[in-house]
Amino acid sequence: MRGIQISKYVEGPLDLTVSTLSQPTPNENQYTIAIHATATNFFDLLQIRGKYQHQPPLPWVAGSEFSGVVTATPSSLNGKGSKFSVGDKVFGASQGGYATHVCATESQLKPVPKGWGFFEAAGLFVTMPTSYAGLVTRCNLKAGDWVLVHAAAGGVGLAAVQIAKALGATVIATAGTKHKLDVAKRFGADYTVDYTREDWPQVVKKLTPKSRGVDIVYDPVGLVDKSTKCIAWNGRLLVVGFTGGPIEKVATNKMLLKNISVVGLHWGAYALNEPAKIDEVWDELFKLFESRKVTGTNYTDKEYVGLEDVPEALRALGSRDTWGKVVVKVPQEGQNLYNHQCDASKAFGIPRPRIS
Repeated sequence: MRGIQISKYVEGPLDLTVSTLSQPTPNENQYTIAIHATATNFFDLLQIRGKYQHQPPLPWVAGSEFSGVVTATPSSLNGKGSKFSVGDKVFGASQGGYATHVCATESQLKPVPKGWGFFEAAGLFVTMPTSYAGLVTRCNLKAGDWVLVHAAAGGVGLAAVQIAKALGATVIATAGTKHKLDVAKRFGADYTVDYTREDWPQVVKKLTPKSRGVDIVYDPVGLVDKSTKCIAWNGRLLVVGFTGGPIEKVATNKMLLKNISVVGLHWGAYALNEPAKIDEVWDELFKLFESRKVTGTNYTDKEYVGLEDVPEALRALGSRDTWGKVVVKVPQEGQNLYNHQCDASKAFGIPRPRIS
C-alpha cells in the first residue's frame, strides 16, 4: 500500500512524504478498509510534530478519519456475527488514515449513510457526535432555543449550526471573515456576526427577542468570558475547545449573577465513562443524515486529490485558510490520479455546491 509514515517527527506538514509500505496487519478484532477519502484534523498537525497527548511508537502512519470499503472482516468472528461485510461502505477513525488501507475495530466504524458518497462521509466521525452531544446531551437543546455558535465555519461549528437548526433552534453564527460568515449562512445560520468586532457581544444580544440574550453558547474557541455578556438568564455555555489559544480564566460571579450553567464536552471520553451514550447519539445523528437535515461540511473552494495532497491540505487547515472539513480524495491503487474527475461523482459522492 501507499501511506504517509512518520519515522521521525517533522517541523510541519509540508515535510511529510508518501511512501510504499507493507499492507497493515489487522489484529483478530479489526476490519481492513480500502480508503477512498481521508479527512484532516488539527490534532494531526500536533501528532506529526510529536506534540499530541497520544503519540504511537515510531514508526507509524499519520491520519485518522476516513471513508472506504471493507476488504476483510475480523478473524475472531470467523465471518459470523460481524456488523460489516466485505464490500460494505464505511466511515470511521483509526490511526493510519493517510494511507490507501487501514485497520479498525467495529466501534471505530459506521456505515456510510444511505445516498452519501465517500467524500462527504469521510469527515463525519469526529465533528458530528461532538456537536450533537454538546448541544443535546450536555445543553439540552430544544426547539425555540437561541444558539450562538462560535467559529461557525469550522468543522465542529458547521456541524453545530446544522444540528441546532434541524432541531428547531434559531442560530447566530460568528466567524472572522465575510467569506466564512457567508459559509455559515449557506449551511443554515439565521444571523451572522463578525467576532473580530469589539462590540460583537452587544450585536449578538440585540438580535435576540427583547435583547434577552442567547440560550446556548457553543464555544470551540475560548470566548467564554465575552459570551457571558450576551447569554440569557438560565443560559448554558458549552466549552468544546480552545482553538483561539490560551485556556481562559473566568470570574465565577458571572455564572452566579445570570444563573448560567457552564458545561464541558469531551466526546472521546464517552467510550470509557458512558459507552451507552455513544450509540444513542449516533442513532439520532443517522436520522438527521438520512433525512438530509444534516449534510457533510466539506471544504470545496479547492480540491485535494491523492495522498500527495495531504501535506498542503494540512498546511491550509493549520493556517486557517479553509472552512468546514478538509477532505482529501484517495484514488485506489491502480486508478489514474489525473482521470479522477470523469467519475468523481460516482466514486466519491457529489459535494455541496462550491461557494464563491
